[in-house]
Amino acid sequence: MTQVIDKTLFNANGFSGFLGTREEPTWVNQLRRSAWERFEAMPWPTTRDEEWMRTDIRAFKLDEKLAAKGVLFGPLGKFLASHESLLRPHFMTKAFNANYDRFAALNAAFWASGTLLYVPRNVTIDRPLHIQNALTDGGADISHLLVILEEGAEATLLTENNSSHHQASGFHCGGSELIVGPRGRLRYVTLQDLGQGTWHFAHQKALVDRDASLQWTIGALGSRLSKVNQHVELVGVGAESQVNGAMFTENTQHLSYHTLQYHRAASCRSDFLYKAALQDQSRTVWRGMIKVDPAAQKTDGYQRNDNLLLSEKARADSIPGLEIEADDVRCTHGSTSGRVDEELIFYARSRGFTRKEAIQMIVTGFFQQIFDRITIESVREALDLAIARRVREYQ
Repeated sequence: MTQVIDKTLFNANGFSGFLGTREEPTWVNQLRRSAWERFEAMPWPTTRDEEWMRTDIRAFKLDEKLAAKGVLFGPLGKFLASHESLLRPHFMTKAFNANYDRFAALNAAFWASGTLLYVPRNVTIDRPLHIQNALTDGGADISHLLVILEEGAEATLLTENNSSHHQASGFHCGGSELIVGPRGRLRYVTLQDLGQGTWHFAHQKALVDRDASLQWTIGALGSRLSKVNQHVELVGVGAESQVNGAMFTENTQHLSYHTLQYHRAASCRSDFLYKAALQDQSRTVWRGMIKVDPAAQKTDGYQRNDNLLLSEKARADSIPGLEIEADDVRCTHGSTSGRVDEELIFYARSRGFTRKEAIQMIVTGFFQQIFDRITIESVREALDLAIARRVREYQ
C-alpha cells in the first residue's frame, strides 16, 4: 500500500522527522540528506526555462519458484537494507539524476513508497508482474521504482498510478530507474489515471545495454497537470527500444512529456510513437529529442507524434528535435495535428451510429496503431475502454 506523506512537511523539520521514521542503512540515509540539500538549493522551474516554457504500491507476491531463482520483487526500502552489495551500485547512480531539477531532488530525498524488481542472469519471468500506486484524495505520494535485469533476463512489468476517484486532488512525484543488461528483454507498461485535481511530476529513465531490448508503453489519462521526463539511453552495441504513448485529455487538463532517445553506442535502433486525443480546453505538450553521439554510427532512430483535436479550444504543441554528431545514421521525425473529419462522422451516422458512437470509433481507430503494439491483451483492452468512455460529442 502506498505510504502517504503530508506535503506540508516538505521543510527542514519535516525532513528530519521523516528520516526518524525510516529504518535504513546509513548510506541510504546519506543519499537522502544529500538529495535534500540539493532540493533546498534549487528553485522551482518557471516558464522562463526552455523545458518548462509551455507548461504554466502495492506489489503482488512472487511464486516460490521465482524467488528460488533469485528474483526480488517487493518493497524497495526492505531490499536496500538486506541486499546492499547487490543494489547500491545501481540505486540512483546510473538511471536517476537527483540534480536534474527540484522535483528529482525531492524524489531522491523524500521517497517513501518504492518497489524493486531484480531478475538474475538468464532468468525469465513468464507472467506479467503488477504494481499499483493508489493516491488518496488530497494526499501526497513520493514513489520510486528500480528495475534491474541482468544479462539474458526477461520480464514484463505493469505499473498503475490512480486516485480514489475521478476528480481527486493530490500531489505525486515519481522516479523510475530501468536498467536492462546485455541481451535482456523488458516489457514495461505504465498507466497514469490520477484524479483531475492531482499534480503529477515524474522522472523516468532507462538504460539498455548490448543486444538488449526495451518495449515501453505509457497511457496518460489523468491528473490536473503532468510534467514527465521519459529518457531512454542505448548504451550497448545493438540495443533496441520501442516507446509507445497514448494520451487522452479533457476539461482543462495539461499533460507535458519531454522524451529523449539517446544513442550512445553503435548499431542501435529506437522507435518512438506518441498519439494524443484532446477535447474541451485541454492541452498537451510533447518535446522529443533524438540525440546521437559521435561513436553511435549505424544509428536508426525514428520518432513521431500525432494529435487528434476533438474541440476547437484544445491545443497540442509538438516539438520534435534531432541532435546528431555521427555521419552514418538514419534518423527521422514527424508530427501531425488535425480535427475529426466530418465526412467520416456522416458516413458512420448514415449506417445507424449516433454521433457519439461515430466519434468513439474514429478515436479508437486513431489509437489502433498504439494498441497493436501493446503485447498484454488485458492492458490493450483496458486502455481502449478507458479512452472510449471519456469521449463526448465533438462540436
